[in-house]
Amino acid sequence: MRKEKFWDSAIKQSDYAILNKSLVPLTTNLNYLTDSHNHKFEIRELTTKFSLQNNYFGPKQNPFRPWDVNLEISRIGNTHELILNKYPVQKGHMLLITVDWYPQDGWLTLSDWNSLLIVDKDTTGLWFYNSGPKAGASQPHRHLQLLRRQEGTLYCPRDYWFKMQLNSSDSRRNTLSRACSVIELDKTTRNDPNKIYKKYLELCLNLGIGSPEHNNKPLKPYNMLLTDGWLCLVRRTKESSYGFSINSLGFAGYLLITNESSVKHLNENGPEKLLESVVN
Repeated sequence: MRKEKFWDSAIKQSDYAILNKSLVPLTTNLNYLTDSHNHKFEIRELTTKFSLQNNYFGPKQNPFRPWDVNLEISRIGNTHELILNKYPVQKGHMLLITVDWYPQDGWLTLSDWNSLLIVDKDTTGLWFYNSGPKAGASQPHRHLQLLRRQEGTLYCPRDYWFKMQLNSSDSRRNTLSRACSVIELDKTTRNDPNKIYKKYLELCLNLGIGSPEHNNKPLKPYNMLLTDGWLCLVRRTKESSYGFSINSLGFAGYLLITNESSVKHLNENGPEKLLESVVN
């Protein structure tokens, strides 16, 4: 049983940050849509008057150096800080950021994995990482994200789809499946930063993303998703399609409708076709 002190702090800090206008919760209307495998997607329609078009990766003020102290949860060792996401997908949506500058489109390091597991041993859930602008990242400073989940519950709407990829011999016939590499994690690997870091590098090689040993930066943009039972990388080609901005959460089964989104295309073709259009 995890103590969840980080989760408790995140909830308390969220209330404080909202009062101080450091946190901007996004209001949405929730609907559901099933794919061809009868897997349910959560479709949220943004109702907040706010623009999410913030994927410019150029010189600008870095919101993480320094970070807003009203969003601060806890220092994680000497290298990382746990803070609240200013625009949370859910209450207590956390970011694990590097204290010093590291690029979002660079390789995740052993230090990143070590800090992630320090948090995870206390508060677990759906971890995700968008490797750069084409993978849906909105900031160039290194940050991983956590949506807390209770142990034993569904981590995301498409949890079963990822588990299917582990056991299906037909998985490579599908465009989306060919762009994904999923690996099952036993408890020993899941709790060892060295072992899970090696699994991450293995998935990078599987998808032709390269390796830090031979490449300065990943050869292709990608999304990373991590639960208690599996680790997945998704190779990307572009950030958006038919007006939908898609990051790691899209592959987890969460889609956001904005004014730019073609709801007609989504309803006629289904959410999987939308995901297929941003991978290779």
